[in-house]
Amino acid sequence: MRKDLITDAAIRLVAERGMRGLTHRAVDRQAGLPEGSTSAYFRTRKALVEGFVARLADQERLDVAPDPADVAGSIARTLDGWLVERDRTLARYAAMLEATHHPELRSILEHSPREQATALARMLGHEDPERAGAHFTAFLEGLLFYRLVGAGSALGPVPGTAESVADLRAAVEKALRP
Repeated sequence: MRKDLITDAAIRLVAERGMRGLTHRAVDRQAGLPEGSTSAYFRTRKALVEGFVARLADQERLDVAPDPADVAGSIARTLDGWLVERDRTLARYAAMLEATHHPELRSILEHSPREQATALARMLGHEDPERAGAHFTAFLEGLLFYRLVGAGSALGPVPGTAESVADLRAAVEKALRP
């Protein structure tokens, strides 16, 4: 589907060049499409940003499926996958940062695994699942950011390895405790 081709190209472009590099023409070139193709689907830059963020959110929803028999392990594997799929994660954070300066893009901030984290907290028996879900989401965002671009990117285990998954699992297990 052409819309997916465009949004996937926008994700790669933002990961490579940041939000300043996101233009309709640049997306056309990245996707190998004739000039004007992107603007036919996304008339404004805001629509283009919202389009690629919606694509990221859809992909994340498919990725996030905690295994009740191995909650920490399944979450660790998901996080490690997001570290391996670096472009998606970098584009997501770039969009979140852009939203802090452009109130019209605040809907970007709504795309997070918070609902799933709240359901998980409820399943684990937390007294206040809403608050526990919010805290767990913040923890996961921080852990992912640390491992992607913070000191953990240089000091942590290489993403895509058993050592990386084990390290993430240990952190997630600590955060899951009620």
